[in-house]
This record gives sequence, structure tokens and C-alpha cells, in this order.
Amino acid sequence: MGIYTGNPNAAANLVQPHQVHRDVYIDQEVYALEMRHVFTNAWVFVGHESQTPAKGDYFATQIGDQPVIQVRHKADEIHVLYNRCPHKGTKIVIDRQGNTGKFFRCPYHAWSFKTDGCLLAIPLKKGYEGTGLEKTDSGKGMKAVGAVKNYRGFIFARLAEAGISFEEFFGDSLSSLDNMVDRSPEGRLEVVGSPLRYLHHCNWKMLVENQTDTCHPMVAHESSAGTAVKLYEELDLPEGAPKPAAMEIIAPFMSPYEFFEGMGIRTWPNGHGHTGVNHSIHSDYSAIAGYFEAMSAAYGEEKAKEILGENRHNTVYFPNIMIKGPIQQLRNFIPLAADKTIVESYIYRLVGAPDELTARTAMYNRMINAPTSIVGHDDLEMYERAQEGLHANGMEWVNIQRLLEEDEDFSQEAVLNGTTERQMRNQFDAWRKFMTYGGRART
Repeated sequence: MGIYTGNPNAAANLVQPHQVHRDVYIDQEVYALEMRHVFTNAWVFVGHESQTPAKGDYFATQIGDQPVIQVRHKADEIHVLYNRCPHKGTKIVIDRQGNTGKFFRCPYHAWSFKTDGCLLAIPLKKGYEGTGLEKTDSGKGMKAVGAVKNYRGFIFARLAEAGISFEEFFGDSLSSLDNMVDRSPEGRLEVVGSPLRYLHHCNWKMLVENQTDTCHPMVAHESSAGTAVKLYEELDLPEGAPKPAAMEIIAPFMSPYEFFEGMGIRTWPNGHGHTGVNHSIHSDYSAIAGYFEAMSAAYGEEKAKEILGENRHNTVYFPNIMIKGPIQQLRNFIPLAADKTIVESYIYRLVGAPDELTARTAMYNRMINAPTSIVGHDDLEMYERAQEGLHANGMEWVNIQRLLEEDEDFSQEAVLNGTTERQMRNQFDAWRKFMTYGGRART
């Protein structure tokens, strides 16, 4: 047993008001505790209902290190089950997604289960007569996760049987999800295609922190966005010439510090927060013909302006996703080890909106988040340099002190200067809670 296992205080001591210990990023024992505590007791994103639209449709993914299946059981009912046969432990499905029909069937011994996980049939069932199988967990069928919530099409789950409620966990932070969905004239989103996926050789929390780090774009992305801006300016186009969509997307990454300071950051309890309180890199995208008219017809002109006037940049939902409402994107940071993370970048179609919006969203995803992206690899290099550098013994602590305030209270919403590191401190405050007391205040 290591120094952290079985000792909640040891893990809690890795986080101080102005700094965190390097072990939160590089220690495999700490990672294992995160899987057991943070990803078990928090509400974690699973998928979107549009990925399983018909009865029997399933989508296989993971929560932390736990393999799970999102499955449509009835027209209005989605379940999340552990991807494990209760007999010998065999994975029930290995395909990413598909349709299982009316039941799941284990490929090893042909035990079968309803799509809500209940045991349906066992070959040669008489062999279990009088053994008491029906009283065991195996006799009940596939195990469901502790709790599931479908919030406006987004599926979240809590692995733990009991714990913090969905509403208490997210609170007012759900306003970012609301805004993203409300941008559809029909109030509905659909996943478009498969996510872009690639492996990062770094800790998952580095990726999450970077989503609200506003002091790096003009530095780390100078080689990519900076070069693109320079080349575009050298074209010497006539004044007033329309800017290509690609330049509208990439140029704001080179905005000065003052732009990001004025952007603002909002934090909510339990580790959630967003950049772009006042404006964001998405604020000045060109209008798409017919979109505002469709929104006005659906909501009324005043409400449509209110919805579209909200240009939040990145909203982080603790522990491991980020959404961009104005560009209809979700990034899922799936931990594989202390130094390995899979990143999935999804895009969504605004149902009832012009297809040009989806095209712009897809362009953004390819330019910024794809394995071939010229921007994403700037970040990737920084993550991997940090993962390697943290093994240096000259210093054991990582500083998160920028615009630190005395006696910060993360139980209350706050809006601050857009370059503060408060959201990082907010995330680690939540991390410490869920690592030690399952997200509840200690009594």
C-alpha cells in the first residue's frame, strides 16, 4: 500500500490554496484514487441521446476507468449499464455503437439480458435450480450505474449508489448547456458523425485546466495562429473584404492579454466555470443567412437576441468535459493513466437551423481539435513538456496563484478578471472534496 491509499488526508494535503503537488499529475496511485472516488461520486458525462435514437441502440464508452453502455430501452428511456456480464465478467459489447435488438447476449455462455439489464434467459437453466442464483447479484442481471440523468438530451451518470444529486452538483452551471441547446430553433441538438479522437501523453487534469487558461493563447499559439494571421495580412486585401470563415476562427487566438482580461471568468461551486462572461473568441463570427429569422420565429425577437447574445467561450464541467455553446462543441477528456488521456471532440447540429452553422462547427473542430490540427498540437506539446518536467526534483509544487484572493469561497458563484486562475483553484477544491468525502461537506 502506498502513501495515499486508505489515507484521505494525504490526498487532501496535495492541494493548497495557491499550489498543488506534482503527484496530482504524475502519481499512478493518486490516479487510481481518482477513479475510485472522483469518477465514482461525481456526475460524469456519458453521451447524448441522439447517439441512441431507436430502441435497442447502444453506445459503449467509459466513466473514469469503468466500461459502460448507454442503451435505449424504451422510446423515452435510456439506461447506463456496466459493460460486463454478471456471469464470468465478459464484456457484453466491444463495438463502439450499434443496435442489439430486444436484448443483449453474452458471447461467452449466451446469458441474455433485457436492454434495461434485467436477466432474460440462461441456457440449461435447470442446472441452477436450488442453488440460490436468484438471490445473488449475478442472478439479477447486468449491473446499472448508481444514477442516470437525461438533461436536455445530454446523458450524465453517477456510479455511486448514493451521493450528491444532479441538481446540487451542477446548480446554475447548467445555464451554459441550456444556452447551447436553446440555440436550436427547436430546442434540440443532434450529434454529427463520430468524435475526433486522439491520445495525449499527459494527465487528464492538464487538459481540463487549459480550457480556462487565458494567458497561453497568444504565446503557445503564435507559431500556428500567429503565422496564419501574418500570412493573411500579407495578402493585402481591399478594405472591407469579407474575412474567410477559417480566419474568423483562428485569428482570435492571437488576441492580446487585454482582450482576455476583459473577457471575464465565472466560477460555480463543485468545480464548474466558464470563460467569456462579457465576450469571447466566438463573438464576432459572421451572421448565417436565415438563422436569426428562424430563432425569432421560434422564441420571439427579444428572446432570440438574448440567446444569441450570450457568447461564452469554454465552460468546464467538473471533472472532465468542456462545452462551447456558440460553436456547439463538447470535448471529453477520458483518463487512461496518470500520464495518458484520450480526447474526444464532438460537434452537434442545431435542429431547425441552417446547415451552414454545422459546417462552421465542423471546420472549427478540424482546425482546432483534430489530430492534424495546427492549433491543438501547440497545446499538446505544452502538456507533454509539463508531464516530463514535473518529474524534475528541483521543485515539487505547481503554482496556481494568479489573482489569488484571501480566503476564497468556492461555495459561491464569482465573476472575476478573465486571466485569473480561480477556476483552476475551484477545480482542485472540488477535486479535494470528491477525493475525500464524496463531494459532501465534512460533518
